[in-house]
Amino acid sequence: MSDLDLRIGTFRYDTTEALFDGSVTVDGARGTTMSTAATLPEIFERMARGDGVDVSEFGLTFLLRALDQGVPFVAIPAFPVRVFRHSCVFVNTDSGIAEPADLVGKTIGEFGVYGQDSGVWAKGILADEYGFRPERNRWVIGGLEHPAPPFTFTSHPHPDDLDITAAPDGRTLSAMLDAGEIDALFTANVPQPFLEGSPHVTRLFGDYEPVERDYYRRTGNFPIMHTVVARRELLETHPGLARAIYTAFCDAREAGARRYRQFRHLYQTPVMLPWVNALIEKNDRLFGEDWWPYGVSANWTALDTFLRYHHEQGLSARRWTVEEIIAPDLLDT
Repeated sequence: MSDLDLRIGTFRYDTTEALFDGSVTVDGARGTTMSTAATLPEIFERMARGDGVDVSEFGLTFLLRALDQGVPFVAIPAFPVRVFRHSCVFVNTDSGIAEPADLVGKTIGEFGVYGQDSGVWAKGILADEYGFRPERNRWVIGGLEHPAPPFTFTSHPHPDDLDITAAPDGRTLSAMLDAGEIDALFTANVPQPFLEGSPHVTRLFGDYEPVERDYYRRTGNFPIMHTVVARRELLETHPGLARAIYTAFCDAREAGARRYRQFRHLYQTPVMLPWVNALIEKNDRLFGEDWWPYGVSANWTALDTFLRYHHEQGLSARRWTVEEIIAPDLLDT
């Protein structure tokens, strides 16, 4: 493995910063080149097309779609992005949607593809908790802040009974929500009209934090959006590489967590957010000291839940198992 120059694609997060600044490296690789992009779909597309990266952050839904197409990807159980998703459902204030039951029969937007990672979680949670059924809705796929067609680097499976259309040319989902052209939006990012204080856009769950904390207490699910993937033949050609990559991502995440712990001594003065100490103490009581676990055992429930949702929503040809998608020599993590 010492002859390997490894190219890793990921966004620059506090969980990956140490990989970018070189304070954490992949043991045994001759060199590591970090690659990022302006948007996450660009990173995913590079991996999907085999363009300039060997290992990459990758959305869980895009991994499962690739596996259904026979692409020999395998997941390394590091999870740089995870977000509670009650907060990702936005509605037009004139749509008549005040609670989840009001979503029935409405037109809902989704960015890039039907079944984004955030959308899979939102639909699954709403189905489990409130009886939501996606086939009762109309779905519009497009760009969030810039007009864009559905993604071309991935497959687009969906149940035959779903009403799915592309957004009109030149229109964005954010603008359509603000104008009432769609009633709701399931989104990975906060729409700009909401950030600008538009009176026409609000969240379905206005006070979402206690709802999401209660969801975690009851289910143990901290929703995972992205994992890290490599091609199976790369890992088979270089024994020990999967473990080395996993360890590097763990070390980088720990470096970020350690900064937060150290900042507590200074009342988080290096961070421009008031009361961060109080938030960390609150999170410690809920999650314990490891708020952002990597590895299979600590994330089995969340992974298995996503795999179930993906199949139930007609996005997977079959019900994948955790053991099938994770690198075999990392199932003990």
